[in-house]
Amino acid sequence: MTVVNIAQPGEGRPGNRPPSMADVAAMAGVSHQTVSRVLNDHPNVREGTRDQVMEAIRQLGYRRNRAARALATSHSSTIGILTVGSEFFGPQSTVLAIEAAARAQGYFVTVTALDRYDAHSASEALSHLVDQGVDGVVMVAPFEKVIDALDDAALTIPVVVVAARTQVPAADPAHYVYIDQREGARMATGHLLALGHRKIAHISGPSGWFDATERQIGWQEKMLEAKAPVIEVPAESWLAPSGYEAGKRLVDSVRAGEVTAVFAANDYLATGVLRAFWEAGLEVPNDVSVVGFDDLQISNFLIPSLTTVRQPFRDVGHAALTELLEGAMADKAPKVIAPTLVIRASTAPPKPR
Repeated sequence: MTVVNIAQPGEGRPGNRPPSMADVAAMAGVSHQTVSRVLNDHPNVREGTRDQVMEAIRQLGYRRNRAARALATSHSSTIGILTVGSEFFGPQSTVLAIEAAARAQGYFVTVTALDRYDAHSASEALSHLVDQGVDGVVMVAPFEKVIDALDDAALTIPVVVVAARTQVPAADPAHYVYIDQREGARMATGHLLALGHRKIAHISGPSGWFDATERQIGWQEKMLEAKAPVIEVPAESWLAPSGYEAGKRLVDSVRAGEVTAVFAANDYLATGVLRAFWEAGLEVPNDVSVVGFDDLQISNFLIPSLTTVRQPFRDVGHAALTELLEGAMADKAPKVIAPTLVIRASTAPPKPR
């Protein structure tokens, strides 16, 4: 039976100061060292003693001092995240997933968002995080120029990059985690080809993004394998207005039968395309099929609901944190996570002509 002395929070402590580890030890009837072992999950503590210490912690309302722990262990239990603006769905979803995974492991998170997407800004941001004493950094900034900052960085802490960088220089110190963007694009394009489409236009994402490049490559690979024409319409951004403008440029080609399906590089672009086609009097999917990428929550509520590629961001968050905490003991092979195709009402076989 576990027995601890009952005391009210603050009782017996001068000035009702916050409870200390010594107070926990006194209430539990154990040594200061035993309390420390319990807090650090040391295996050489009897279960009954562990329960006794945890009950004292609960009764006292003891909260561990992060600064003292950092001094004692040379670890801050804080992870730095370097990311881009919150307007980008993929990076923002990834950051939230990493933060949740870190919290579940008892880590705090500090986030630095870049205001410019270049190697110099990334180097400064990395230095800022290192100066804060973080135990490691996760970079969620899938820009080619941003990741270039790693090639010359002399980092003394582990770094994990969430970006589909398939060609990694040997000197790159980072571990990589990413969703297979190329395979996701191949799945989307393959779905349209299986429906009978041959004239599939791709609205590609903005240049300089690893994800946009990989999705473009995946679409092109499938089209060339099928000996189908390669029709690309570049978008200036990831946002719906860019998709709307690209969609307007495709209207005449759809009416002429030169394009029967569109694979947009993300769901925002696909949403803009749907609007442009609706304004032009084109019916989706009767006149033209549309596929997106990401599986935004709203994508299931569009008219018609959008066929798209779902990215498992929660899995990315867990994998990134695992690589950060354990990657030093593993090889540097990238952790690649598979996407899934979600088929909805925006795709159908091409109409006979």
